[in-house]
Amino acid sequence: MAGNTFGKLLAITTFGESHGPALGVTLDGVPAGLPINESDIQFELDRRRPGQSKVTTPRNEADTVEILSGIFEGKTTGTPICLLIRNANQKSKDYSHIKDLYRPGHADYTFEKKYGFRDYRGGGRSSGRETAARVAAGAIAKKWLLSKGIKIVSYTKEVYGVKAKTIDLSEIEKNIIRCPDKKQAIKMIELIEQAKKDGDSLGGVVETLIEGCPVGLGDPVFDKIDATLSHAMMSIGTIKGIEFGKGFDVASMKGSENNDAFILKNRSITTDTNHAGGILGGITSGEPIKFRVAVKPPSSITKMQKTVTKESEETSLSVKGRHDPCICPRVVPVVEAMTALTIADAFLIQETLKHNTLI
Repeated sequence: MAGNTFGKLLAITTFGESHGPALGVTLDGVPAGLPINESDIQFELDRRRPGQSKVTTPRNEADTVEILSGIFEGKTTGTPICLLIRNANQKSKDYSHIKDLYRPGHADYTFEKKYGFRDYRGGGRSSGRETAARVAAGAIAKKWLLSKGIKIVSYTKEVYGVKAKTIDLSEIEKNIIRCPDKKQAIKMIELIEQAKKDGDSLGGVVETLIEGCPVGLGDPVFDKIDATLSHAMMSIGTIKGIEFGKGFDVASMKGSENNDAFILKNRSITTDTNHAGGILGGITSGEPIKFRVAVKPPSSITKMQKTVTKESEETSLSVKGRHDPCICPRVVPVVEAMTALTIADAFLIQETLKHNTLI
């Protein structure tokens, strides 16, 4: 099975299944000398872990990280870093009733048709639990980027049509939905709680802001920075769309409205607007990078749905078990992690390019 590795100079390979003994990640390419310890990684895992609030799955996993290699006396050695997260609260019997059924919205049917079998215990490799490994690796990438002055923050911008009207970054971790608008967060939580009571789920939008990114990251053709970020985001199972800057709004704008005019500010070149979202021609412009991802409503719901069996018989099912009624608050750290891994990889590629160029 291919497709378990992401990145070029900074590359991750994740392993493990939702209901196996453990899952983890190998991270290769991290420069030596970066101070890192378990608490740095655990902080990010705690933001993603299940069972953290009334609007997330009640599966109670501590998601405690174990560092197996690549870090010595609190610093990275430059060799591959291997991180392990043991599963401790699996309830595989919760999935026995869907062994011969295909859950709507899940990868059950496509996975089985592709490989000839499937791990029905929560989805196996196609489970959202795999993202814990990404968050662990992303914690290291985030800390390395901070040493370069690059900060990444994501937040819930919208849930089921209720949008944040103000963006106060200090509010994000103060509410369980991770919304930067305190008042709208209350409305979002109410909607999620009602959906949970109804046996249903809700989708939303997560927005990301990258500040401090230098000019020049990304390449002009296949490895545009917005292309690699799109690859990273769309590799997250729950993400169904992405837009940068003004995004799809540009379809109803004129060029004179959409173009970001160049100006001089304190003798430095900048733009008076940022409709492009900090990226021009696939290369970072030095302006803040902003993008949004569409998050689908979780597919596992208790509301009765139509489906078919492996024997092609029509039936219906209610998906039992412990599931999120809205994944937005838990996908926020996943989006940040994949963003950090993408930007760190691009940064290292650019540094290598500089060293290999005669000026």
